[in-house]
Amino acid sequence: MCAIHQPNLLPRLSTVAKIFAADVWVVLDDVQFTRRDYQHRARLGDLRSGATRWLSLPTHLPDGRATVIRQARLLDPACSRSRMEGVLREQYRASPFWPEFSDRLGPVLDLFDATNRTAEITQASTELLLAALGWHGRLVRSSDFAVRAGRTRRLVDLCRAVGAGSYLCGTGGSRYVERQEFANARIEFVPFTVPEVGVWAEARSLSTAHALMVHGPAVVRRTMEAVQPPTAGAGTAVGLSRL
Repeated sequence: MCAIHQPNLLPRLSTVAKIFAADVWVVLDDVQFTRRDYQHRARLGDLRSGATRWLSLPTHLPDGRATVIRQARLLDPACSRSRMEGVLREQYRASPFWPEFSDRLGPVLDLFDATNRTAEITQASTELLLAALGWHGRLVRSSDFAVRAGRTRRLVDLCRAVGAGSYLCGTGGSRYVERQEFANARIEFVPFTVPEVGVWAEARSLSTAHALMVHGPAVVRRTMEAVQPPTAGAGTAVGLSRL
């Protein structure tokens, strides 16, 4: 089972749930960077109220709107590191789950000293969340493969490249993906949605970090396991790795 998604900064619970249900996450890093999306920002909730705030990494696009995700660069890595650490600490230090999360956050923050590539930071932030939930899948990047043009054909080719027999599609992709292309390639098309109550109440708007700080990794993991598609083989692939 394959999930294909752009690297997002501390992505939403609905996004992480889709990746968690897959054996392979293809990091879609060779498509256009979208400023109004979640590729360089995350919405965080307050532990005591319904207030929210954005955590953003100011990003430069060398080729303007045509810049692909892997080419985007942080404007000021040191400032972004300080802001990310400070905002997360301010929002969640009162949570009993903060110490463990803070320990996992350390290596992500250290990356700011080694790279100015926004996608490397955001990918690492997603890996942090997946590791906290005990995901054992495989990670690859779309830019490492030669694929055909066209939204659906690209997805089909990426599934083939990683040997996936099924494609896990979220609600956004379901609006434009041509399912017949998957049928022609003998790849199962598996729609993926999450509930809208309980832990999932703000799954499509708030970062997974918020759910982890409110409910804890064990509860969030059990919740995710409960919504996995019947054909999903999460946990069977070998080795969470950054290739």
